[in-house]
Order: sequence, then C-alpha cells, then structure tokens
Amino acid sequence: DLFSSIKPVELSEPALLNMSMAVDKNWRNIEPSVFGTLFEGALDASKRSQLGAHYTSADDIMTVIEPVIMKPLRQEWQAAKSQADALLSQDNRDDALAILSAFIDRLTSVTVLDPACGSGNFLYIALRALLDLEKEVIDYAAEHGHYGWTPRVSPSQIRGLEIDHYAAELARNAIWIGYIQWHQTNGFGYTHDPVLTPIEIIQRMDAILTRDADGNPLEPEWPDAEFVVGNPPFLGHLPFRESLGDEYVDALYSLYGDRIPNSSDLCCYWLEKARAQIADGKTKRAGLLATQEIRYQYSRPVLHRIKDTGDIFMAVSDQNWVLGGANVHIAIIGFDDGSDTERVLDGELVADINPDLSSGSDLTQAQKLAENAQISFMGDTKVGPFEISRVVAEQMLTQPNPHGKPNSDVVKRWMNGQDINRNPSDMWIIDFGNDMSEEDAALYEEPFEYVRRHVKPARDRNRAAGLRNRWWLHGRPRIAMRQALSGLPRYIGTSSVSKHRIFAFIDGDVLPDHAIIVFASADDYFFGVVHSRIHTVWATAIGSQLRESESGSRYTPTTCFETFPFPNPTDAQRDAIAAAAQRLHELRH
Repeated sequence: DLFSSIKPVELSEPALLNMSMAVDKNWRNIEPSVFGTLFEGALDASKRSQLGAHYTSADDIMTVIEPVIMKPLRQEWQAAKSQADALLSQDNRDDALAILSAFIDRLTSVTVLDPACGSGNFLYIALRALLDLEKEVIDYAAEHGHYGWTPRVSPSQIRGLEIDHYAAELARNAIWIGYIQWHQTNGFGYTHDPVLTPIEIIQRMDAILTRDADGNPLEPEWPDAEFVVGNPPFLGHLPFRESLGDEYVDALYSLYGDRIPNSSDLCCYWLEKARAQIADGKTKRAGLLATQEIRYQYSRPVLHRIKDTGDIFMAVSDQNWVLGGANVHIAIIGFDDGSDTERVLDGELVADINPDLSSGSDLTQAQKLAENAQISFMGDTKVGPFEISRVVAEQMLTQPNPHGKPNSDVVKRWMNGQDINRNPSDMWIIDFGNDMSEEDAALYEEPFEYVRRHVKPARDRNRAAGLRNRWWLHGRPRIAMRQALSGLPRYIGTSSVSKHRIFAFIDGDVLPDHAIIVFASADDYFFGVVHSRIHTVWATAIGSQLRESESGSRYTPTTCFETFPFPNPTDAQRDAIAAAAQRLHELRH
C-alpha cells in the first residue's frame, strides 16, 4: 500500500543530483531494522535529528528474541537432531529425514506478534532468527546427502499491531525487504515479480482500547500468536491526561479497573494484555520491554498478576536502551504460564524472580507495621513560587499589618532536599497554613501581595479547580505532617531522592518541602536507628531506583519506613546508639 498511489513530486536540480548520487549506491545490504527510522526522518522533520540515536541494533533486540522465542525452539531442534543422529547411525535415513521435515513444519507453524510494532524492527529480527534456524536444519540435511530443501518460513507467520498508518506500511515493507535480503545473502531464490507481495501482516489498531457501536470502551482482540514480543510505549501516569486526553484516559481506567492501577505506566497495559493472552491459552511466551520503574510500587502490580497466573522466566532489571532518540534505562520481562522451570535474572541462573525483578528474599511481601504509622510523612507541596530569599523575608518581617499580627505567622524558614545533602540555601517561604481564608490571608498585606503577583497567575492557568480557587494556599499542605510535627523542637528529615542516604535534624520552625521525607521524632536513638546501615540498606533495596543505580534511590514513607522493623534494645544499647547519633550530629555541624 505504500506504493499503491504514486504522486509525482517536482524536484529541483540540486534534489535531482542528490537523487542521482543516492541511486548510484548499493542499497542491497541496508539493515532493515533501520529502514523505518530513515523514512520516518524523511517525512517528519521533528525526528530527523534522532536518526543516529533512534536506531536500535539487532543485537539489542535479540536480548528479547533469543530467550523468549529462540531458546525453546533451539531446545526442540537439539532434541530432533539427537533423534536424527541416532537414526542415521543406524542407516535409517528415511525416518531421520521425516524427523527433520517435521521440525521444519514446526518452524513454519510458529507465529510471532508485536502488539506495538512501530516500523517492524522486532518482527524483522524475529523472522530472520527463524530463517537462520531453518537454514541450520536444511544444512544438516544436506550434510547427510539430502539436497533441494528451500526455506519455508515466511512473513505470513508475523503479526503486528500499530496505530499509525505510515509506521504500519513501513513495517510491512521492512519485513519484506529483510526477507528478500536473507534469501539473497544465503543463496536461496525468491519471487521477483512482484518483488513485494501485498500481505496483511500488520493491523492498524489501538492495541489496548477500542469502542463498540455505541461508543462504549472495549478491550481489543489481539491475534493469536505463540510468541508476543515488542517494545510498548512508555508514559508515566502523571503525563497521561496531557498526552492522551481526558476522554481516552477515563475510558482506559474504567475498562481495566483494578487489573491496572491508575498509577501505572502506560506500558503496563501491554504486559497485562499479554498475560491474559497466556492465561487464555492464546499465547505461550511473551517478552516485553518496560520502564525500569515497573519494579516499584506504582507499576509493579502488573508483575504480581503475571506471577499469580504464570511466572517470570527471564528478566533484565536495568539496561540501557535507545527509545525515541534518547538513551533510557529499561527492564525486560519474559514470562509464560509457569512451564519454563529455568529462571535467568540479569544473565545469572536464579531460583526465582520476584515481582520487583530481584532474587532471594521477596521484599515486596513486606507489610506495614502498626508501630511505624503516622511517624513519617512527605513534606509540603507548594505548587507555585511561594519561596523567597532571606532578604525579602527580613523585609516582610519588619512590616506591620492592619490586624496587628506579625508577618512571622506566615513567613517561615524553608528547606528542600538539597539543603540536607549540601550546604543550606537559607531560603524562606510564605505559608498561610492549611485553610486560612482569603480575607484573613489578605490582612498579612505584603506576603499576600507577593503571592498575588507571583503565584496567582500560574494558578489561574492550572486545570485543577481547587488550585485555582485557593491560589494563596499551598497545593498540598500535608495537614497530618503539620499536626505530627507541632510542638517538636526539632525533627528528622532525609531527601526523598538521593545518591547517598543522609538523615539530618531540622529545627522545628522550618517548613519542609515535598522533596524531604520527615520523621516526627526529636530523639537521638531514633535518629541513630534510621541512619544505621541496616536501615539504609533496607531502604535502598525496598525503595525505587532512579534512572540508574549509580544515581541513587527514592525514599518513600510507606515502603521504606513503615515496613522497617525497629530493634528492641536494652537500655544500655539504646543509650549507646543515642550517644553515637548525637556525636555524629555534632561533628556535622
């Protein structure tokens, strides 16, 4: 279809010269998996700068294809070859050939689906791998005197889903070109007229959402396929509405319900659909890319569901990958109905793979402890430029107000995560508390006027009505945190995101930013326990990793603190821990 309607294009003389230079080249060995990228860039100017980085190598794609598709097929081939060897050693050539022929029949029955195929890279590499294995069988037969077999594996065994019309057409052509190239390279004939035969191997459709005649959301039916592989789109739950629109997101959430929590990354919908295909017997094995954050709290439920109905037989927990021209960190998950008894994690044999893509103790089973409830909180989320410098704060603190109250009620010291890990920035913030009315806030004249000038314009553009209507108040003032910290001379804080897990005492009159996780305790012993190696190792293991492990981890109260069992020390041990913690604090300051 890419060539079904040809419209003449007027070319300038320089363009004709460029065309002439291009057709003088030998394009016979162009890598088909870069073919789509080249043509995307030709038509979409926004993607031209990505051409070098957008291309994903065949070697990278084979990290999925090999363990998911080829490993079980190679095992079947080794078993068939062993049987044929035994028969040939007994001069039973006919039965040996029958076994080889049956295995080739097996290869021609293999079907592969990429439910987000783009320009077809995964499908082309899968087809090439199947052809390579078939050639091994053909070569083996020739070594034992049987000639004349030609490859029967074909593009008709490939299925793809793609929402974009042009990408779908590119995929069809790239797969055909790769198929023809393989035959040329390996000395086999192929049909020359027409060179490209129209085949409907790629369906244009949304892979996770469709609608019935009345407009109600429905789950699309995926084609049956023995193997599912691919690279579904990544999109965190926060950008969902901006990128996909309210109507689409609301339909998606209502359709999948509790199967996919609304906090999950977009790629989780493809993993859940593949899991359901396996559970329904329509697919045997799947191997999909995912954001590496799938291991953590908000997206991990889809991996729990995979293990509930089957199991993960292969995983790469953290790998560099090129997506959309950017070098990102991804995870690779291979899963089935539990039939495969071998487990490989990050290239190593393990006894089991946990839902967080770890082995050994399954920390995802850690339960929240009642003793740790209502102690640790995320700090205040301001949603707007409420913070001010010390100079501005000191000026405000000297100004009188009509009601006689000081601006120190609403002008406070402020800290963010960097103030814990680095030297303090000495910033302040305007804070009208949890629920102060606009009329009462306006009586603090200079702070209120500052917020009206600097915060209100941005809030007026905010989609959330609550933030627009209460523009003088912080977006999420964390009422429970404020209540827990009330009256404490100091409390403990740690940066929510950090390469090194540092805890520090913070003066009680300082308002912590949301980038700080706070603990409602002024106790030296408590400080010593959370700063102990045992707790920091626990927090790193059960928390969430940043882009790569070297960048650090994210600390969250629910996972890192509320699940952590405090020790039960003697009085002497408690005093020793408190003394060591106090000494550490003194040395730092």
